[in-house]
Amino acid sequence: MTVSPFDSPLLAPLLGDAEISAHFSVEADIRAMLAFEGALAQAQAAQGLLPHEAAAHIATICRTFSPDIAALGLAAARDGVVAPDLVRQLRAAVGEPDARHVHRSATSQDVIDTSLVLRLKPVLALLEARLAALIAALRALDAAQGATPLMGRTRTQRAQPITAGDKLRNWREPLERHLTRLNQLRPLLLVVQFGGAVGTRGDLDGKGAEVAAGLARLLRLHDGPCWHAQRDALAELASWLSLATGTLGKLGADVAIMAQNEIGEVRLAGGGASSAMPHKSNPVGAEILVTLARFNAALLSAAHQALVHENERSGAAWTLEWLALPQMAVATGAALRHAAALCQGMRFEAKG
Repeated sequence: MTVSPFDSPLLAPLLGDAEISAHFSVEADIRAMLAFEGALAQAQAAQGLLPHEAAAHIATICRTFSPDIAALGLAAARDGVVAPDLVRQLRAAVGEPDARHVHRSATSQDVIDTSLVLRLKPVLALLEARLAALIAALRALDAAQGATPLMGRTRTQRAQPITAGDKLRNWREPLERHLTRLNQLRPLLLVVQFGGAVGTRGDLDGKGAEVAAGLARLLRLHDGPCWHAQRDALAELASWLSLATGTLGKLGADVAIMAQNEIGEVRLAGGGASSAMPHKSNPVGAEILVTLARFNAALLSAAHQALVHENERSGAAWTLEWLALPQMAVATGAALRHAAALCQGMRFEAKG
C-alpha cells in the first residue's frame, strides 16, 4: 500500500492511467500556467494596456522558461499556492523594463484555474474517445452475441430468461447518455478564469471584459464571467466522472457474478492468477471497475464540499479540489481502459 496508488510503480498499471496522469503532472501544470501569463500579456497589449514589444518579450520567455521547482514548492508551503513565486521567478527571467507588465491585474487563482481547464481540455477529449470506443465495442458485442440466451436475475435470484443483448443494453445506454452529458458540459467547464483580486477585473481602465475575451481566444477556451467562487462546473465534472465510473462499476459487478463457476454465463480471457490456487482465474478487470466506481463515489462528496467557497475567494475549498479532481479523472480513465479490455476478452455462454 502507498500514499498514492496512481503514482506507484506497483499499483499504477492496475489502478492508474499514465495518459491521463500526464496532464496532471508538475510539468504540464507549469506549461499551462506560463501559457496563461504569455497570453495575458498579449491580450492586454491588444487593448493598449502595455506595449506590444513588452508582450512579445514576455510571451517568448514564457515559452522557454523553466522555473526552480524546489523553490516553488518551498514557497507554496508558505503561501498556500504556487503562483506568487512562479510570478516572482518569471519577472526575474523577463527582466527590466518589462518585468512590471508580467501578471498585471491577475491573481493566483486566475493562473491556477486557467491552468486546470487548459489541462482538462485534452483529458475530456481522451475520456470522450475512450467512451465512444467502448460504446462501439458493446454494440459490436451485441451484434455478434446479442441473441445468446441467459437467465435474468432480480435481487440475485433466478427470474426469467433474457438475452445477452438485454444485458448489453443495460450497460450501453447509460454510457451513451454520459457521452451526451460530456458534450453539454464542455462549454460550461472550459472557461478562462480572469477576475483579478476580487473577481471584478478592476485596474484595467474598464477593459477587463475585453482582456478576458482576448485571453480566451488566445488560449482556445470559452469566454465568460469570472468564476472564482462559482465552482458548479467543476462540481458537475466530478458528478460526471462518478456517473461514468458508476455505470462501469455496474458492468463490472455483473461480469464478476456472471463469470462465477456456478453461473458461467460469461467466459473471460486473461483472468488474474492466484498465489495459492493455480486453478483459479480471477475477474480482476471486473473487480477493479467496482473499486473505481466506489472510489469516485466517495471522492464526489469532497468535490461537492468544495462548492462552499466563502466570500469572493477561498483557500480551503479551492485546495480540496486539487486533492479530489485529478484522482477522479485518473480513476475514470483507468475504468474506461479496464472496461475496454473486458469487452475485448468477453464471450457469453448460453444458459436457459
